[in-house]
Amino acid sequence: MASANEWQVDLSKARVLLVNDDGLEAPGLKLLEKLVTPLAREVWVVAPEREESGTGHAFSLHRPLRLRQASERRFAVDGMPADAAIIGLGEVMRDNPPDIVLSGVNRGPNIGDDVMYSGTVGAAAEAAMSGFPAISMSLDRAPENEAKWETVERHMADTLHWILAASWPLGMVLNVNFPDVGPDAVKGVKVATVGRRKPGGEIAKGLDPAGKPYLWISSKRIYGDVSADSDIQAIRDGYISMSPLTLDMTDYRHIAAAREKLG
Repeated sequence: MASANEWQVDLSKARVLLVNDDGLEAPGLKLLEKLVTPLAREVWVVAPEREESGTGHAFSLHRPLRLRQASERRFAVDGMPADAAIIGLGEVMRDNPPDIVLSGVNRGPNIGDDVMYSGTVGAAAEAAMSGFPAISMSLDRAPENEAKWETVERHMADTLHWILAASWPLGMVLNVNFPDVGPDAVKGVKVATVGRRKPGGEIAKGLDPAGKPYLWISSKRIYGDVSADSDIQAIRDGYISMSPLTLDMTDYRHIAAAREKLG
């Protein structure tokens, strides 16, 4: 039984909002909708009109947003992932809010420092900040590999039931990553810390067709801490990783020292 500051969701009785950062027609979102619909009481989808990867928790302040209804409970927003979460919670489902928000399934992992840049995590974080239970989900995929959606399909229901059997603090995002292995090779679910793996490891230079120079930030990662209990190592080893993310960015380990130094 969850306390007043915790959440616990019975998916069979839940109204679920699905969001993502890959866009309304992304295969990961369609698969998530297919897998969750038989498990939940009601499923709604509010997603960006097109892919908005790497936009983090950014949202639109300086332009209007357009909301397009694609079908009965499916909507597209011509904005970023956090915009989709805000519109989904504050407009589309305003009168009958969801019991839980699921973000994903992203085509590519959101591990390590990816969580700071990820629109998938950003949309879930917006839901968590608004007081809703939130889970972000991604599928690891090497650039040269096809996404192994069959792994998600096989293990999604068990992973959700495993997570939702426990109670969790409000204001937290549970970040799940499926490994880049076949469904039979998955070793289980592992609770993991967030490792260090920063994007932007290379900057490519070139000339556009008009002869003007450009710079292009690559997605190559710079690796730091990859400890045995990190999310990076977990998916390397064939586990589904689950990392609880706090939205309070205060460094409590050093706050006393900072106060002492500043008097």
